[in-house]
Amino acid sequence: MRKTVLIISTLDTKSTETEYLKMKLSSIGIDTLVMDLSMGGEGLLVGDITPRQVAEAGGSSLEAIWSSRERAKITAIIIAGASHLAGQFFAAGKIDGVVGVGGSTGSLMATEVMRTLPFGLPKLMISSTAALPGLSTRYIGTGDIALFHSVVEISGVSDLLKNVFDRAAFAMAGMVSEGITPPRTGKGKAIALTMLGPCEKCASLVRVGLERAGYQVIGFSAAGIGDRAMETMIAEGLFHGVIDLAPGGVGEHLFGFMRDAGPNRMESAGLAGIPQVISSCSVNHMTPSKSKYKPDFDQRRKYDLDKYRSWLRLNPDELKSVAEIFAVKLNMAKGPVNVIIPQKGWSGVDRPGQPTYDPAEDRVFIDTLKARLNPQIEILEVDANMEEPLFAQAVINLALKIF
Repeated sequence: MRKTVLIISTLDTKSTETEYLKMKLSSIGIDTLVMDLSMGGEGLLVGDITPRQVAEAGGSSLEAIWSSRERAKITAIIIAGASHLAGQFFAAGKIDGVVGVGGSTGSLMATEVMRTLPFGLPKLMISSTAALPGLSTRYIGTGDIALFHSVVEISGVSDLLKNVFDRAAFAMAGMVSEGITPPRTGKGKAIALTMLGPCEKCASLVRVGLERAGYQVIGFSAAGIGDRAMETMIAEGLFHGVIDLAPGGVGEHLFGFMRDAGPNRMESAGLAGIPQVISSCSVNHMTPSKSKYKPDFDQRRKYDLDKYRSWLRLNPDELKSVAEIFAVKLNMAKGPVNVIIPQKGWSGVDRPGQPTYDPAEDRVFIDTLKARLNPQIEILEVDANMEEPLFAQAVINLALKIF
């Protein structure tokens, strides 16, 4: 059965280049739909989905797009319309993958559309600006998007650009071919697990223990991006339960630090009504960038993970504020929630003898959380450090009880 790939491009500037990619995909047995996100006029190639259709799907008109000087506003309209149409194509089974072509603006627009499509649908962005500092992370965000740096400008169909497009076409053909494991979690119950370096041993023990019990365990690095993606995938219905060992991104969002996981962190599972086990790795530390250091930060107790990263201890007022937000989020849950906290340090860097170890101050978080949580939400305290096998086993036992 032939596959169909959606090509997202701006045909007012990249008609000939897009036409070459379309022809190459066709020559290797891949059908295409070309979506034109042009905002400045018409190109030589007419797309299967025209800018007029995209603008109307975004709640506007092509004439309004052309007459407006508010670039940010019209870009948002085009992205919204393209995302709506791409979602319809996917829901109807009309596309098996997406490939984008563009420079900085085209890449930003195409990848934003890609990020609205589900995990597992092949997404490939051919970009001449993929290596520009700061842009690659914006292009990818929380999406499973492959970036292909063209190196040469996407302007004119030279032999070098043909080489780039040929390789991209064959890569996409491979990604949409038969034999790839479907992006589903139907074999046994699928559990989302947050993990972080300072509680990696605990996460590994929990994963192995649950896998032995017949669960699939899918890990997410809780450094601000992986846990954002986890929230999206939970909302898409991919998981039956969550073990949130490292929910520090909640506090990082409150304070605007490097592991900021967004305003919806620790909410998707509750809204979906699936069971949750919540712990405290990294919750009592913060990771501000050096440019955001306040005057007192240099005087705080800290643990240097490496020469680039330091964990600074939260003060009691900050711990109380984080606990209050935890309670608000967890109290919204429609399914079972259990909180489990180690009494002898909340990570491998937070143990007796280490500079940030302070169970008395951690008590502020625990007591505040207990006072704010709904009565049916239990808090289990374990006489161990987060990284000790005893604590990992307690997490496993709790998970097996409620999942």
